[in-house]
Amino acid sequence: MSAPKLVGIAGSFNRPSKTYALVQTVADLASGRYGFSSRIYDLHDVGPSLGAAQWRKDLDDQAKGVINEIVSADALVIGSPTFKGSYPGLFKHLIDLIDPHELRAKPIIITATGGGDRHALMVEHQLRPLFGFFMAHTLRTAVYASDRDFTDYKVSSEPLANRINEVVGEISAFFPHSVRVLAATE
Repeated sequence: MSAPKLVGIAGSFNRPSKTYALVQTVADLASGRYGFSSRIYDLHDVGPSLGAAQWRKDLDDQAKGVINEIVSADALVIGSPTFKGSYPGLFKHLIDLIDPHELRAKPIIITATGGGDRHALMVEHQLRPLFGFFMAHTLRTAVYASDRDFTDYKVSSEPLANRINEVVGEISAFFPHSVRVLAATE
């Protein structure tokens, strides 16, 4: 039996990126706890064809590969930086190139980063409705992190670490077999 696949997508071009660091932290914890194989992508990994593509068929092989990884994942960790109260346009464009049925019932952890608390509701007012349109299953707990939650692009805030732990615990409802397998090997 192969390990379930978790894919993270950070809707950022910046490297290093707090958004990427947050997605990576969540994915690492989930992978360690449930035995997921995981891979994290950002918009650099999608590549330059994204901005010029009107349709998925217009993407180059690199970008098509990232989308194929997203839609074939058993679970997703989605992270977005917050700009003026919402997600970046190219991140949304990437999501727009996915057919709605491809994310149906897929468990998704939604995360976002921003400069301060003013953008904290972005996960509820922007990301949750976006993935609701796809009829994906966004987990109950959403994770928002501000600049003060990081030190050198690593999660350094105890309240943020606790929230990450909480949402990762919610994945067990979707992968109880993985939990049993992992517990039996410990």
